[in-house]
Amino acid sequence: MKTLLVGEYRDGKIPASTYELAAFAQKIGAEAAMILVGDTGVVPKFDGRLLLADAAKYGEYNPDVHKKLVKAAVTRENPDVVVLAHSSYGWDLAPRIANLLGAAQVSEVVDYADGAFVVPVCNAKMRRSLKARTAVTVVTLQAGAFSPAGEPEGTPDIEPLDIPDTASPVEFVGYEAAQKAAVDLSRADVIVSAGRGIGKKENVAMIAALAEAVGGQLAASRPVVDADWVEHSRQVGTTGQTVSPKLYIACGISGAIQHLAGMKKSEFIIAVNTDRDAPIGEVADVMVLADLKEFIPALTEKLKAH
Repeated sequence: MKTLLVGEYRDGKIPASTYELAAFAQKIGAEAAMILVGDTGVVPKFDGRLLLADAAKYGEYNPDVHKKLVKAAVTRENPDVVVLAHSSYGWDLAPRIANLLGAAQVSEVVDYADGAFVVPVCNAKMRRSLKARTAVTVVTLQAGAFSPAGEPEGTPDIEPLDIPDTASPVEFVGYEAAQKAAVDLSRADVIVSAGRGIGKKENVAMIAALAEAVGGQLAASRPVVDADWVEHSRQVGTTGQTVSPKLYIACGISGAIQHLAGMKKSEFIIAVNTDRDAPIGEVADVMVLADLKEFIPALTEKLKAH
């Protein structure tokens, strides 16, 4: 299998998601080439061919032009799979590329097994395997699903990529900083996070009490935020904040890949869950198999007593 990785160049930097594309290709044992609209002075570290288009000429992002650049790269490389990160860049560009190529698209891939792309369904409670019927498949990878084994390394063989047609009604102006969250969880040393397993909104107070007892911040997974039990500024995951505290306590969190991507770099992780097979156990240093409605209040009282 041959892959064409669509790297990202953002504000003079190569984001970590670009290296996850290379990790995906390595995991499935595929030959990989990469296309990047960037700068010769800032290129990703990997061993392979890099088709480099000048961001100063084509814009750091211009969907009309970038999809044509990717098509030119596809013509040159003839890949089986075109791979993008499931980021704001990837989820906007992928369907445009698929439409231009007449290719099938598979979004939020979290694994590849038995020749099929694995994606989450039913709010990540289940997974299904998909195989495309087209010669080329365009996929986006869920953040954190294919993390590199170590620090990126390697030197690509750079080949310039140019196209004659750059006409577009879109003009890249620049970046606008995201509004700061009411709570900056990225600075917290200790985080206690509530998941769907807490059962109901009234039990958030129980998790907040534990957070206070350990001198930490209250956080939550996406289902809890979507249910309006906790404000969005406290959400951890790919659509919330990415955190790396010294201690992360996950209460009633199953461990969907979207949540794990936001907290798996925590120094020490404690998970409280009744399901010993919950995915959160794959990253937890300590797994407490208990009813959190009994365990959390008991732990909080012990901590307060000391």
